[in-house]
Amino acid sequence: MSKFKQLAVTSAILGLSLSVLSTLSTAQDPARPDLSGVWTNTSRTGLTRPRGVEALVVSAEQAQQMVATMSIAGISAENVAAGPEIDPETGAPPVGGQDFGLRGYNLFWTDPGSSLALVKGEFRTSYIVNPENGQVPRLANPKVDLNRPQFGARYLTGVADASGPEAMPISERCLIGFGNTAGPGMMGTLYNSSYQFVQTDDYVLINVEMVHDARIIPIFATAEEARANRRPAVLSQWLGDSVGWYEDDTLIIETTNINPLQMGQSSIAISQDGKITERFSRYAENEMLYQFTVDDSNLYSQPWTAELSYYPLDGRMYEYACHEGNYAMPGILAGARREEFEAGL
Repeated sequence: MSKFKQLAVTSAILGLSLSVLSTLSTAQDPARPDLSGVWTNTSRTGLTRPRGVEALVVSAEQAQQMVATMSIAGISAENVAAGPEIDPETGAPPVGGQDFGLRGYNLFWTDPGSSLALVKGEFRTSYIVNPENGQVPRLANPKVDLNRPQFGARYLTGVADASGPEAMPISERCLIGFGNTAGPGMMGTLYNSSYQFVQTDDYVLINVEMVHDARIIPIFATAEEARANRRPAVLSQWLGDSVGWYEDDTLIIETTNINPLQMGQSSIAISQDGKITERFSRYAENEMLYQFTVDDSNLYSQPWTAELSYYPLDGRMYEYACHEGNYAMPGILAGARREEFEAGL
């Protein structure tokens, strides 16, 4: 082999070696935790601590006892165990009937988890860890009005507003997922609590199964640089304006300017002046620790923090075709238009 060919081969091998080393270095960078993969945060723990429960951490036996008495989507623990009995010959339920979960849902499709949230080896009774009482520190007199509509009546037969699609919650219109699955402040819900994380040099993608939401967060070298590259405030997006950076083995995502319509229906309310800061880190080989802090003096007496864990998903994510085969909304609206026609409106 000529010296020229030897030099070319040596250079190619060296270049390949450096490329591999560079890839390994990036993957093993201790300041940049590897969050890639498909994860789930399924659990029966809620954002706030249940009434009468004081401790944040309980034993495995206590956790099992708590889950045994929990309802699912309004179905009592007894009916969950037995399965709700539905007689197709009984006809429509009476107006105002609280039938959600019995006729509105089939338990076959629910998958809220079978245990309390396991975080750093501890069974937790609430996601909120600060304040210590596990409750949202709401101001008695908020400084702003988020115009939060009450949609509880939609689970009562025949009494909800059917004037138009805008009268229904944004989750039922399949605009974003319900239960704050995509956040910011991402929590599990009744089913499909799965997430795919993809990291590149410049972005982090969080693909949320419920309901086809995708968070694409630009990544910057520092917090200062990230904050200097926010979108114009006029762009009020679903899920807000999120920017990120890595710091102390942690991915930090800071979000502001969340769409007011979303905030009016979110379980984690925040005004235009507030922000939500999320932190992702690898607590263990099979556990991603997730924390989010809500800071808004217009609504809360102090910043408050929630904490939960994600675990590798034993399976795969599927498309959540939210409106595929969904006949409820056209049926409701068609019925309302028929009533208006019969009334001569």
